[in-house]
Amino acid sequence: MGATVDKVKGAANEAIGKAKQGVGEATGSARLQGEGVIQEVKGKGQQAVGDAKQATKDAVNNAAAAANKNL
Repeated sequence: MGATVDKVKGAANEAIGKAKQGVGEATGSARLQGEGVIQEVKGKGQQAVGDAKQATKDAVNNAAAAANKNL
């Protein structure tokens, strides 16, 4: 997956997780609250992976541009 895909999926999972937590709190469902926390953390992890991929891509592109400049 690309960086953007990871970031989008992460944002979606984070939002769904927060919503599950809210519904769990409103209905008194500890199970739903727990699922929400897990999904939110998963989303944050996916976004971090996307950020790392983007940083790596940017570093490689910058290095390549610098190398081409010196040719």
